[in-house]
Amino acid sequence: MEKSFSESYAAAGVDITAGYKAVELMKKHINRTKNEGCLDDVGGFGGCFGLDLTGMTEPVLVSGTDGCGTKVRLAILLDKHDTIGIDAVAMCANDIICCGAKPLFFLDYIACGKNRPEKIAEIVGGVAEGCVRSGCALIGGETAEHPGLMPEEDYDLAGYCTGIVDKSKMIDKNTMQVGDVVIALPSSGVHSNGFSLVRKVFDIENADLTTPIAELGGKGLGEALLEPTRLYVKPVLALLKEVAVKGISHITGGGFYENIPRSIPDGLCAKIDRSAVRVLPIFDLIAKTGNISERDMFNTFNMGVGMSIVVAKEDADKALAILHEQGEDAYLIGEIVQGDDKIDLQ
Repeated sequence: MEKSFSESYAAAGVDITAGYKAVELMKKHINRTKNEGCLDDVGGFGGCFGLDLTGMTEPVLVSGTDGCGTKVRLAILLDKHDTIGIDAVAMCANDIICCGAKPLFFLDYIACGKNRPEKIAEIVGGVAEGCVRSGCALIGGETAEHPGLMPEEDYDLAGYCTGIVDKSKMIDKNTMQVGDVVIALPSSGVHSNGFSLVRKVFDIENADLTTPIAELGGKGLGEALLEPTRLYVKPVLALLKEVAVKGISHITGGGFYENIPRSIPDGLCAKIDRSAVRVLPIFDLIAKTGNISERDMFNTFNMGVGMSIVVAKEDADKALAILHEQGEDAYLIGEIVQGDDKIDLQ
């Protein structure tokens, strides 16, 4: 590749040598994620991964893809790019764990106005950290320079994750019944959803992002909002080994009202005790600043609950103990009752 250079392409705004440098800089991050399934180095035409199907009778591949939404704009404003990649991985890996699948590998896609190798490597460093936290390998990706389509300093980040689960061990919401309980796994903050509303509420382009705010424990607004999405993969996998989990919801865009019903079968309803939900201070600040109703808050944000899990009542103590051992401050927020609405929050 040392002979690859096009003066004409560079004059049009695309420096292909910057892409090569970015790949070299990001390799140290990618190497952190390698596991037994990795078969190739980054830089080929496709990422290769060897499947270990030991003990599986009917393996099922589960895939998810997502981005970080307009949270990327905050990273650009703060010129802090080392955590947004964690969000990209979490938005995908947390989704596929809801099926009971163990994430195997991840690929990222970065579109940028101008390829600045050091910044691209910083972004990929965050992606690698997310992969380490979820136990999957970063086996490839793409950095695309788009001059004229977006300003030089702008970029967007998305990703794709594939996992595996034995068909007999997939989460089956139809096993749910009246009397089961709903467990909450706390979020780290806004995660990666609702940022179009967040940016409007705080007029983020003109906001003071650095001055410490008492309600946020002395953090600046920017730091609090940029807090990366929690990855729940390892705690949930540990739980699945010992407890029959009946439903899992990743609380993303649409909040409680859109996501919890996705794991509830027809004829049943998750009755959520509003007073039990441990709402984080950042959400109180958003609601107060934007004069947003509680109903809209719970229909937009995770409100402090990044994931909900349904287990039998008799398994609740065991499930909580396992999650606590895994470092999750899990707690009960509701129960499963009869009903057609799938969620009742009061």
